[in-house]
Amino acid sequence: MIGFLRGLLREKQPPGLLIEVQGVGYEVEAPMTTFYDLPAVGEPVSLFTHLAVREDAHTLYGFTKQSDRRLFRTLIKVNGVGAKLALTILSGMDAAHFAACVQNGDTASLVKLPGVGKKTAERLVVEMRDRLADWDIPSGAGQAAGLSAATDVANPVEEAVSALIALGYKPQDASRMVRGVGSKDLGTEEIIRAALQATVQ
Repeated sequence: MIGFLRGLLREKQPPGLLIEVQGVGYEVEAPMTTFYDLPAVGEPVSLFTHLAVREDAHTLYGFTKQSDRRLFRTLIKVNGVGAKLALTILSGMDAAHFAACVQNGDTASLVKLPGVGKKTAERLVVEMRDRLADWDIPSGAGQAAGLSAATDVANPVEEAVSALIALGYKPQDASRMVRGVGSKDLGTEEIIRAALQATVQ
């Protein structure tokens, strides 16, 4: 099991990362909550990781916070929630916000995430309430933290739409979400963050 990576960030295109560790490039998938905390390409980066092994693929997932990895591992134990949906949930809200939704039975916020219908939201609340009972939820949970430097891309709007589609949103919904953001002078990650925050508010 690979539990941690420290190396150089070579590529970052949501939801994928390429981390070089002593000459070896590790392809990693990460939620947007991790992308917000990443340094610029070429800079050192450290990630907590989870290796998912299936017959047809070995996929490495990366997180800047241990709490996000813990939530990811808890989510994939819920019936009907796979790694892709867990990644989407963590992209739409941070671990503290999700824990607050579960503990408060706030299914209305959960169903705003792509792939989470009413029944799935209710299942998440029922199955995860006890598992998250010991989480310390700070006041203002789910509020945005400071953004790291925006990624340099040729067209941040198109990159943001592509990233949202990769996270599970339908193309028309992704385009609508991005159009709803005043994207002038914003980088890709800033546009995605604003679009996702508007969705779960």
